Amino acid sequence: MLRYAADGMAKLKPKDEELIVKNRRASFDYAIDEHFEAGLVLLGSEVKSMRAGKVDLSDAYVAIERGEPWLRQMFVAPFEQASAYPHEPRRARKLLLHAREVAELDRALGRDGYTVVPLRVYFKHGRVKVEVATALGKKHYDKRADIAKRDAQREARAAVRGAKR
Repeated sequence: MLRYAADGMAKLKPKDEELIVKNRRASFDYAIDEHFEAGLVLLGSEVKSMRAGKVDLSDAYVAIERGEPWLRQMFVAPFEQASAYPHEPRRARKLLLHAREVAELDRALGRDGYTVVPLRVYFKHGRVKVEVATALGKKHYDKRADIAKRDAQREARAAVRGAKR
């Protein structure tokens, strides 16, 4: 189980993980709270497309229906060589989590303004895993503050580099 706080103190990733895709937009649109690692129920052609890196997480989210977590709106491009039995590119895919983790996600979805978003998809020991996180949607002014903070840090680094020369 991969869990860590949103304070930037992340666990080190093992060397046997191979990143497929990262949701870069999630950290800009949401204040990330708690992380979970989940397995993913996939078809063979979907795994082949993921190995080729043809995945998009930009619109994806997690919904819990009848006590089961589902990853919705994740785009996995059809695999060209699997034309006889193609998969649906944006179909709902079941997440594999422990019951207590599903209960935590369900509680988070019940809170006002919270959602569950996928952060990254990766291979771990040959299996496809997805890192999901509970997240609180940011307001427009929060996003502007993040941009100003990032610009200030960039300028400070440039000033330090200029002073060293």
